[in-house]
Amino acid sequence: MCGKFTQLSSWKEVHAFSQPLLLRAPADEIVMATPMMFAQVLRLNADGAREVSPMRWGFSDRRAPNPARPKHMHARAETIDTAPTFAPAFAMARGVLLTHTFNIGQTLPSGKTKQWTVTPKDGRPLAMAVIYERWENGPESLLTFVMVTVPANAPIARVTDRMPAILAPEEWPAWLGETGASNEEAKTLLRTVEDEGGWDMSEQSAQDRARKTAWQPTLL
Repeated sequence: MCGKFTQLSSWKEVHAFSQPLLLRAPADEIVMATPMMFAQVLRLNADGAREVSPMRWGFSDRRAPNPARPKHMHARAETIDTAPTFAPAFAMARGVLLTHTFNIGQTLPSGKTKQWTVTPKDGRPLAMAVIYERWENGPESLLTFVMVTVPANAPIARVTDRMPAILAPEEWPAWLGETGASNEEAKTLLRTVEDEGGWDMSEQSAQDRARKTAWQPTLL
């Protein structure tokens, strides 16, 4: 499944179709995120307005004294509304993660993993469905998210059996909760998206493997 992604941290290239946004990104670059690193997630704030919030990738054990070791990176769409770990966030805290690319891992006969990078040919970002929650321990708190996954489409199925759930721009309002859509209606948005020949899939380069996330917020 998806183990890395790159994100346009400035969001400038997606501003036209993601309004309204409150920009919080300090940089103007593409950065790579891996589990336990931070990314920016579009969500609704307490007033129902869209905002971009930094969140760490991975749900931690709510009973853990610190969030250092996340337990979950992905949530399966098929059970997201019934699994105790994910159902509360699915019902109340859904977000959109805009990515420049994403990686998938292929398990080789040797047991090693080969990383493949999926990139839209038109350069437009992909909007992935995520859910999020706040880990808390006394005065400390941390926003964390997991990526929603669905069965792989035809090209990705040659490598692995799962892929991120991709949302079309017109589906964002229902997913974010702006339209009053029911949980059942929101779940119907979580489906396999065929690339229609619009994605490149290539073996990850050494340069990409060496790239690190430049911005690491602390506990919020």
